[in-house]
Amino acid sequence: MKINAANTKSSGSGVQRLLAFAALIVIYVFFAIFGNNFASASTMLNILSSSYYVGFLAIGVTFVIITGGIDLSIGAVLMCSALIGALAYRDWGWPLWIALLLVVGVGTVFGLINGLLVTRLKLPPFIATLGTMMVSLGFGSIITNTTSKNYPTINEADNWFGRVFLKTDVTLFGKSFDFPTAAVWLLVFFVIMLFVLNKTKIGRYIFAIGSNEEAVRLSGVKSANWKCIAYVISGFSAGLGAIFYAATYSRVIPNTGNGFELTAIAAVVIGGTSLSGGVGSLTGTIIGVFIMSILKNGLVSISLPAPYQTFFTGLVVIGAVMLDIYRNKKANKVKIH
Repeated sequence: MKINAANTKSSGSGVQRLLAFAALIVIYVFFAIFGNNFASASTMLNILSSSYYVGFLAIGVTFVIITGGIDLSIGAVLMCSALIGALAYRDWGWPLWIALLLVVGVGTVFGLINGLLVTRLKLPPFIATLGTMMVSLGFGSIITNTTSKNYPTINEADNWFGRVFLKTDVTLFGKSFDFPTAAVWLLVFFVIMLFVLNKTKIGRYIFAIGSNEEAVRLSGVKSANWKCIAYVISGFSAGLGAIFYAATYSRVIPNTGNGFELTAIAAVVIGGTSLSGGVGSLTGTIIGVFIMSILKNGLVSISLPAPYQTFFTGLVVIGAVMLDIYRNKKANKVKIH
């Protein structure tokens, strides 16, 4: 008797989520002991701040990876969307709230383009999204004439931007502190996407496509449409991530954003989502996001130069992919006679 491979992979994914959570605790404790002022409230806020935009990217790309695809464009699309929104606000005189809608719209359009390239033109996801990554990088630079663009800071007229999308002052029991409003937005988005993935037809078909797309197609379901939706969700999430990146750093620089997609994809794989498709968890993805953020801030706390930070982050990415490959090989070999 042969064990169902999908069930075996799902079980392995659950084990990996537990391991990822344990790794999260171990890594935090390590840097709290050996890092400089790592366990402080300010460092925790820095960890949260560097998790926001990556969290949105990772949640969106989880849907794509579950289908068995990949989206390499999300980092560049995030920066392109943020640049166009800032251009609309600063140079075109648009109200900020409309410019922010444009940011999300640009990200969603790029997601739709990716979906159509993959499902209609039958391009491999790697090639399609690599091309979109290059297009969005170039387009962001062209439309802004390779000049940096800024969003409102706390001292400007539209200072509601930072209070709504990053943090706001709160007084509790006579003490004032910064409340991370962005964390609330990320939590709300996570809960909504968790419901979509696990409780709706969209999620069921996305999992089914990742497990066996041909079977889904032969059953009469238009698998191309549902797969395209996964890429649209990824682009939409990149647009949202652009807003929170802008709120966190204010200044957006053309020709940047490369590497964000690798951090997000690594977080997804660390959290137990399989690169071969059919298995995934948004809870695991969020755990992976915080592992990457703690690693980034922890390496700074032990005074490692930037090249070392890049080096160790790369090792984590390689390790996550190797773990996924090992898990898939093990799942495919498991049999009961």
